[in-house]
Formats: sequence, structure tokens, C-alpha cells
Amino acid sequence: MGVVNVTPDSFSDGGRFLDAEAAVAHGLRLRSEGAAILDVGGESTRPGAERVTPEVEQERVLPVIAELTRQGAVVSIDTLNASTAAAAVAAGARLVNDVSGGLADPDMLAAVAASGADVVLGHWRGPSSDMYARARYDDVVGEVVAELGARMDAATRAGIPPARVLVDPGIGFGKRGEQNWATLRGLSRIVAMGPRVLVGTSRKRFLAESLAEDPGDASIERRDLATAVTSVLAAQVGVWGVRVHDVAATRDALLIAERWKGDHRWTSPIASR
Repeated sequence: MGVVNVTPDSFSDGGRFLDAEAAVAHGLRLRSEGAAILDVGGESTRPGAERVTPEVEQERVLPVIAELTRQGAVVSIDTLNASTAAAAVAAGARLVNDVSGGLADPDMLAAVAASGADVVLGHWRGPSSDMYARARYDDVVGEVVAELGARMDAATRAGIPPARVLVDPGIGFGKRGEQNWATLRGLSRIVAMGPRVLVGTSRKRFLAESLAEDPGDASIERRDLATAVTSVLAAQVGVWGVRVHDVAATRDALLIAERWKGDHRWTSPIASR
């Protein structure tokens, strides 16, 4: 899953693709590099980010989704807002990626149920403005599993068939450094829950903290390499997808990992053109 941020303030590429034409070009480039899904978002969820209105969010994302869909891309909408999710699916999105698991907007799960789209339910304990205030766990993996299970139950009650539900352990959301690593080490327990699992480690602070004494010294390139490594390790325990900024590096890492295992089903998207 390739990240297409149509925002002025996302933590690693805010403002670069705020223009719709630039965002579409970026998405098509990610697809050419191997992204199976393009995840379009119009509101930053970085730590400390302030909310934007659904109207502003939709002005940013809907033209991008419509054009990417017109050009044959599979698109997901990264949103906390039910109205944006519904409008995005109407514009062509096939997946709703809600990092809050439907907690931020009480109408989200009903909107997804009516839309017919699949949904990613993220593990979440509060808004980006104070996400670390609730980063207290006795058993982080057990609590993530239990809280995701509660969101799955809520989705079922809202009328979303289990086959349309994915889960995301919410790496970087309401979790500090070691809590993120503990969650990744426990991915097999999350995969065992049953739904498809999406993991997003891309360029996040906990990676930078492991790479450099001062996280600010860890370049984007070093974070992308670390992202590719974590993506391969996640794939080894059976996650369904990984959400990344640098699709080419991660795709290559996944391809090499498959070759290492003797699995030749994958073909490099570069070599096959």
C-alpha cells in the first residue's frame, strides 16, 4: 500500500503533494513501482496534528481519488470521517482505512456498511493531539488484541460482514518506542485473530530512535531502509499488507525475501515492464 498524502502537514512529506495533479502523479509513480493499493489521505494523523473539517478534507482527496480510479488504480481512503469515507467510496475508493477503528466518528461503521467497501480498523486510544496520554499498558499485545476485537464486534453489529474487515495494530498510535516493538514482536497473535492484517511502520519515530541517538539525525533514506526491513519481517508472520512511503525499496525487499524462501511466484514490476 503506497501512501499518498494530500496534506500540508504530514510528518515526512507534508505539502509535497497538496496539489491534486502532483498527488495523482505521485500515486501513479507508486503504482508503477509496485503498489497494489494507493492510500489517499487529506488529514495528517502525525502526533500533535490538529483536525481539519470534512469539507476541507474532501476538497483535497476527492479529485485525486476520482482521477486515480479513472486511471485504473485501486484506491483506499485514509480518513476518520464518515462523510469523507462515503464520498470517497462514491468517487471510486474500495477500502476505508480508519486509524481510529471507527471511534473518532460514531457514524463511520454504519457509513462503511452502507458503502459496500472493505474497512481497516486501526488500534487507537485517542486523537493525534494527545495520543501519548493513553500510552499505558500492562500487556501491550494482549490489550491491542482485545481492543481490536471490540472494534471487530462493533463492525459486525453495524452490519459489516467479517470478510470485509481488516485490522491494523496501530504502530505509532498511542504507543511509545518499546511498546511499538513489543507490538511488532506479537504480530503473530494479531494475525491469529483471523482478519487480514495491515501494518504501517513507515518512517515512524520509533524507527528513527533505534537508528540514531538523536532521532532527528536519522534521514528519510535510513528510515525507508528500516521500514523495508520491518515490512519483510511482518510479511514472514503472515500480515496481509504493509503501508509505506517508499514502495520501490519495500517491494524489492519483499521480492528478495520471497526468493530466499524459494518462492518464485512474484515478478519484479520493474523487470516485467
